[in-house]
Amino acid sequence: MKKLFTLFALLLSFVLVLAACGKDKDSSKALSTKEIEVGVTGGPHEQVMQKVAEVAKKDGLTIKIKVFNDYNTPNTALADGDLDINSYQTKQFLDAVKADKDYKISEVFKTLTFPMGIYSKSVKSLDEIKKGDKIAVPNDPSNEYRALKLFEAAGLIKLKEGTGEKATKRDVVENKLNLEILELDSAQLPSQLGEVAAAAINTNFAMGAGLTIKKDAIFHEEAENNPYSNYLVVRDANKNDEVVKKLKEYYQNDEVKQFIQETFNGSIVPSW
Repeated sequence: MKKLFTLFALLLSFVLVLAACGKDKDSSKALSTKEIEVGVTGGPHEQVMQKVAEVAKKDGLTIKIKVFNDYNTPNTALADGDLDINSYQTKQFLDAVKADKDYKISEVFKTLTFPMGIYSKSVKSLDEIKKGDKIAVPNDPSNEYRALKLFEAAGLIKLKEGTGEKATKRDVVENKLNLEILELDSAQLPSQLGEVAAAAINTNFAMGAGLTIKKDAIFHEEAENNPYSNYLVVRDANKNDEVVKKLKEYYQNDEVKQFIQETFNGSIVPSW
């Protein structure tokens, strides 16, 4: 019994230590002005943040970059205190996640605009899509609505009037070609192109698969005046931190802007 009691006491101490660590991570203290950790999705967001880190380093700030391959984990990590900042999402996506998860996180400044495109391995134009073909859209909040709106703009489907950011394929009211709409994970869409006639893919995942808006998309959003700007996001308690204000200066810097323009050649544009 004495051994069992000792073991229980040790386990209880361990749990209390973990709880204390979690409490520290969730504190509302200001972010460090010397070193921060920023979460991004792999691809363009990662590339641009690396350039921002170069600019920030000259001014004495170290930016550690953590790369994610999905759209959900970076917000969870930020809300839980495992990241200081993340940079990868549109305000529409963020608002949908906050409404669903009640995360206390907010956008602070614009970063990049990624026009969404429709891609295909089997057809070269929308006119070649046939009755009964399969098309694919992202299955996450706001991105599915955005993709459905893109297929609507392409003339293939029609959404019911008043449909908002939480729209799914169930909100399609006109589908003359009787297309089968598949809702798939955003990151998996490029690998599924061989299984569908066409898919609406976010630019960062498209580029990760070697696809570009200008050369490969059979239809796409315009880059200019695109309502889907991406934002840098922090916990609500850190919105006015000094390092966040400095990070905006580093990100919206002429050197970074030139890097974006030269690297992505119009497929991705600065949002500011």
